[in-house]
Formats: sequence, structure tokens, C-alpha cells
Amino acid sequence: MLEGKALIEDTDMPVKMQIQAMTSASRALDLNDVFDYKSIAAHIKKEFDMIYGSGWQCVVGSNFGCFFTHSQGTFIYFALETLNFLIFKGVSLLPPSPVY
Repeated sequence: MLEGKALIEDTDMPVKMQIQAMTSASRALDLNDVFDYKSIAAHIKKEFDMIYGSGWQCVVGSNFGCFFTHSQGTFIYFALETLNFLIFKGVSLLPPSPVY
């Protein structure tokens, strides 16, 4: 496990959720090849969906850019080993209910 070696770049998550993010990433790296970004991301997403409810997104890699909207308190971007991890829960953009 590599929990102590993560470097958080930016986050608005509660500390307990941040620890879960780094633990999930460490576990995913233990279970998958370090270059299998898709499997690593899928593992983290499934853990977060199971623990915190559905709607989580995860991006893993060493060189990527993104632009997204997230629910408040659900975003973290950190580095672990040679990889960067972006985990967030998307905003539900449901249309307003009609008023009768």
C-alpha cells in the first residue's frame, strides 16, 4: 500500500473521503498493471459508487487535461507513483419539474 506517498494537488473533499480516494488508488495499483489506466480507473470508480452512491467519475494517467462540473465536496486531484488521479462526482443536471 502506498497511502503515505500521494501528493494532493487540489481537492474540496472531506478528509475522510480523501483518504478513501488514496486508499482506493493504492489498492487499484496493487491489483492492476501500472499501465492499465482503464482498469485502475474502473476499480476506483466502482469502489466510490459502492461506498458513496452512483455517479462517480475517475480519470487516471500521466498526461491529460479536462474540464468538468462536479458536485460540491466530491473532487480530488492527486499524484501517486508516476500517475495522476482525478476523481469527482458529476452534477445532476435534471430539468426542473413542471409546476402545476
